[in-house]
Amino acid sequence: MISTIFTKKVVAGGVTLSLVSLLWVCLALGVEAPTIVVKRTIDEVVRLVTDEKLKVPDQASHRRELLEETIGKKFDFEEMAKRSLAAHWKSRNASEHQEFVTLFRKLLSNTYAGKIENYSGETVNYLKERLKDGYAEVQTNMDSAKTEISLDYRLILKGSTWRVYDVVVNGVSLVKNYRSQFARIIHRSSYEDLVTTLREKSSEITAP
Repeated sequence: MISTIFTKKVVAGGVTLSLVSLLWVCLALGVEAPTIVVKRTIDEVVRLVTDEKLKVPDQASHRRELLEETIGKKFDFEEMAKRSLAAHWKSRNASEHQEFVTLFRKLLSNTYAGKIENYSGETVNYLKERLKDGYAEVQTNMDSAKTEISLDYRLILKGSTWRVYDVVVNGVSLVKNYRSQFARIIHRSSYEDLVTTLREKSSEITAP
């Protein structure tokens, strides 16, 4: 078992000696540090949303595609969908799994892409990292002149790659939020009704 706590603050755009030291530890283990994985992804997202060439109206769809591609490289949407569906995942076949992951990914994109694209220079602080038995949590917050948002990224080690499987927004787990809503719809009606609701992008399902 490996158990590490990273407590130095790292501001987006800068790397402290402690973060470099943590990177060397993870390299010695043959994997990239979870904080590095999260930071590189966020840095690339910030680069895309602040690129003046991509801000023009005719580049909107292209920018959205680039953002989805960047996030998709490090976010494990299948794992997120599986955990959000919980016990109901086991009773569905492979084709249904594939469809549900696609719908879940579209739900997240429709819910959060606009918020990401509205980035206006907020500072991302990397506060703490915890690792244990193939799981990690990278605690961050976003500061602006008006507000502070806590964003904690939970990751799972698959092979030699850390993948995000949950995001906790101001103490509310994205996966748990959707799990409770999906379970409520299935209990009230059926799995098929949940799929229909996702297809129709119903406002009945809300973000944390």
